[in-house]
Amino acid sequence: MKRLYHRVKILVFTIGWIGLLLGVTSNRGHAQQRPIFSQYMFNGLVLNPAYAGNQQQWVVSLVHRDQWVNVEGAPKTQSLVTHTALENRPMGIGLLVSRDQIGIHDDYSIYGSYAYKIKLLVGTLSLGLQGGFNYTQSNFELLRRFNLNDPSLTGVQTRFSPNFGTGAFYSNSKSYAGISVPYLLNNDVYNSADVLSEARERRYYFITGGHVFTLNPSIKLMPSTLIRYQEGQPVNMDLNANVFFQDVINLGASYRSGDSMIALFEIILNRNLSFGYTYDHTISRISRNTDGTHEFMLSYRLSIGNSKCHSYF
Repeated sequence: MKRLYHRVKILVFTIGWIGLLLGVTSNRGHAQQRPIFSQYMFNGLVLNPAYAGNQQQWVVSLVHRDQWVNVEGAPKTQSLVTHTALENRPMGIGLLVSRDQIGIHDDYSIYGSYAYKIKLLVGTLSLGLQGGFNYTQSNFELLRRFNLNDPSLTGVQTRFSPNFGTGAFYSNSKSYAGISVPYLLNNDVYNSADVLSEARERRYYFITGGHVFTLNPSIKLMPSTLIRYQEGQPVNMDLNANVFFQDVINLGASYRSGDSMIALFEIILNRNLSFGYTYDHTISRISRNTDGTHEFMLSYRLSIGNSKCHSYF
């Protein structure tokens, strides 16, 4: 009983701590957004550092996302995501490396993650931290400029931005729920002495959840959701539904509020390897200028101890 009481206290403290973080806001204007992914429900480390080491596996995922095809300067993102549980220890570690290209800007990021796991009566609660940096290079010489003497639009500018974040993630064999603030610092967008600006990066807050329903021995259904909030912007929500056939084929559909309808396909190639593809059909105003968004993900999973390689999230 004392052990259970201690764990409940940790849980209550964690919820209060995360709630306090969610209450921290700012009144300044926002700037660039972080990369958005459509297969995050199977690649949770891109949203929440507490996901590191989930399901007692070592996971390596490669993701390529080509957003808003045919729009000049539209985002293109490549990322390497890897994380693992530590055998016989209630811990997980992870690494997220990415390149995000938007117009004349190349943004490189490296973030390490650590998660501590607490066994509950049903499932596991993980508390996570991450830290790292972004390195941004902006080549303003590629712009068509009207004022060639504007110091804010001249030459190649670079910016180094350290950051850190936190999150909590609960999961069992059928359900998961998470809350995270992966980037806590509101760094300056410009670091040039020639540019006077109050533009800041703004925090993202993520709440995720999902549950797997067994319809029959061959078919399973997993509805899930993501609530995404960036300070100074309206709340955004994803509604997802995935259907698993024989634990080999996964077909899914998502609605991203005010932005896109998404179709997903995933195939388990063998006990370790899987391939996923999503097509985002844009429904916002930009839809008349783009053929949509393509995202590809290749994942390799290796079990640790007696765990199974296949998991639903």
